[in-house]
Amino acid sequence: MDITEVPVSQTDSKGKKKKNKKAKKQKKSVEEAESSSGVDNKEELKMKSEAAESAFPPTFSVSEIKNKQRRHLMFMKLKQEKRKQKMQLKKKKKKEREALGDKAPPKEVPKTIENQRVYDETTVDPEDEEVAFDEGTDEFSAYFNGLTNPKVLITTSDRPRGRTVRFCEQLATVVPNAHVYYRRGLALKRVIPQCVARNFTYLMVINEDRKIPNGMVLCHLPDGPTAHFKISSVRLRKEMKRRGKDPTEHSPEVILNNFTTRLGHSIGRLLAALFPQDPQFVGRQVATFHNQRDFIFFRFHRYIFKNEKKVGIQELGPRFTLKLRSLQKGTFDSKFGEYEWVLKRHEMDACRRKFQL
Repeated sequence: MDITEVPVSQTDSKGKKKKNKKAKKQKKSVEEAESSSGVDNKEELKMKSEAAESAFPPTFSVSEIKNKQRRHLMFMKLKQEKRKQKMQLKKKKKKEREALGDKAPPKEVPKTIENQRVYDETTVDPEDEEVAFDEGTDEFSAYFNGLTNPKVLITTSDRPRGRTVRFCEQLATVVPNAHVYYRRGLALKRVIPQCVARNFTYLMVINEDRKIPNGMVLCHLPDGPTAHFKISSVRLRKEMKRRGKDPTEHSPEVILNNFTTRLGHSIGRLLAALFPQDPQFVGRQVATFHNQRDFIFFRFHRYIFKNEKKVGIQELGPRFTLKLRSLQKGTFDSKFGEYEWVLKRHEMDACRRKFQL
C-alpha cells in the first residue's frame, strides 16, 4: 500500500499567521484610539488606578501579629524608624535655622497640660497689696518675721508598723527641732492640748493602711489651720539609689514651686513654716516642695560644688508625694470642724486642665 503524508505543519502555520495578523490589527486599533483621545484617556486611566488603590485593604498594623516575639521585634523596628525620621527632621530644621540666622522663625512651644491650664480667678499676684497685708497678719507671719521658731511633734496612728515608724524617724532628721512620740492609743483631741502646753507649734500625724503610710494630718498650733494630705510613692533612704550620707543638723533652705492660687499660697506657707526661716547654707541642704498638677513632690537634696562653675545635686531622702484632701479652720475636729476647702473628685477632677493649687 502507498502511504501518503499529510502536511500538518502547513495548516498550523496558516492558523498561527491568521491569529498574529488579528492581534496586530487589534494593537493598531488601540494605539489609534489612544492617539485620537489623547489627554482624556490618560485622565480615565488615572481615575481607574486611584479607584483600584482605594479598593485595597487598609495598612497592616503591628497589633495584628499574633506571635508575641515577632510583634515585639516589629514594634521595636518601627520605633527605631520613627526615631530616625525625627532626628533627621531635627537636623534639617537646625541647618535651616543656622542658614537663616536672625531671620529664622521662633521655635514651636510644645503643648502641655501645664501651659494649657484653665485660668483661675484666685491666682495670686506677688506684688498685690492685699496679699501682702494678708501675709503680714496671718497665722504664719511670726515665723517669717523671725519672732518664733517652729517646734514639731511627729506621731503615728494606733499600732504603727515598722515602715511607718522608720518614715517618721527620717522625717525628724529632715525637719529641724522635730520630735517623734508614740501615740499610745490617745485621741487627737487629747493630744492637741498636751502639745500646746509643751509649746509645740505643729502636730504631724502619719496614718497608715496595710503597713504602708497613706495619709498625713498637719495641724498648726494653737489656732490652726489643719490640712489633710494623702501620701503616696514613699521611698525611704535604704530604697534609694545613689543616695548621699545622712543629713546633718543644719537648717535647710526651703524652695516652693508653682503655688500660684490663693489656696496654693496658704498651703505653701503652711509647709514652709515647718522649717526655720534662717537657713544655714554651710550645710548645703535643700528641702523642695514642687507642685505639679496639684501633686506636691517632696525632695531633700544637698549641693555639691565641683568647681566655680559646676554644681551637682545629691539626694538624701526620704521622698514622697502629697495630695491635698481638705483644709480646715482651727485645730483638728472631725465632727464640728469648719472646712475652708474639701476635694470633690468628680466635680474638681472633671477637667484635666484645671488645677486648684
